[in-house]
Amino acid sequence: MSDPHDFSGQTVVVTGGTRGLGRAITLDFLGRGATVYATWHRGEESAAALRDEVGPDTERLRLARFDVADAAAVASFWERVEEECPQGVQVLVNNSGIRRDAALALMPETDWRAVLDTNLTGSFLMSKGAVKHMAGRRYGRIVLITSPAARHGFEGQTNYAASKAGQVGLMRSLAREVAKRKITVNCVSPGFVATDLLADLPEALREEYRRSVPLKRFADPAEVAYAVRALAAREASYITGSVLDVAGGL
Repeated sequence: MSDPHDFSGQTVVVTGGTRGLGRAITLDFLGRGATVYATWHRGEESAAALRDEVGPDTERLRLARFDVADAAAVASFWERVEEECPQGVQVLVNNSGIRRDAALALMPETDWRAVLDTNLTGSFLMSKGAVKHMAGRRYGRIVLITSPAARHGFEGQTNYAASKAGQVGLMRSLAREVAKRKITVNCVSPGFVATDLLADLPEALREEYRRSVPLKRFADPAEVAYAVRALAAREASYITGSVLDVAGGL
């Protein structure tokens, strides 16, 4: 029986893969033998630090800088992948995401569009490229990083919640479309994770969020990376159209 945790010989794309949760996912797959394309748009220092950190795994780390909401840039990326990966990409993790919080009545339209463009349109564009790449090879794993905000909603996050709910709808429809090509599509829904997305919140609000979690703590990014890896495994061949909560009981 094959080892479900061995990704040797597989190629994985992780959007937003150089910091925060994406960094943990990138490191997890690298540690399991995969070649990983870690995409990034902003944060050159984080990309450089990741490259330095992986040490001997550097030859299997490929950094790609572009905006996932830019259709031309996404198409160019997949053209590069086709040239560099004759054996194909087996896994796409749509992790890129931003927050621009404000009450709806005070939210600038630019902030609404920026969050929807990155979180939802970015997932659409990257998944579209991945499906075209994977379909002829009749294999693939697509994982979208959504949020409990899609189900519960949080004050000041109408744009973020809408984008995350949209990802779930995208996932469920796409899972039906590509099942015959042996491509699975699922979501991982992390609760509060100890990353930069929480670091900019006031301490009092962070503590309120922490108390709301039945396990009374925030997740370590590695715990979410494990869930992503589980859905990306070859053995997860009968799991599609699902949302896996990694939220400490929320």
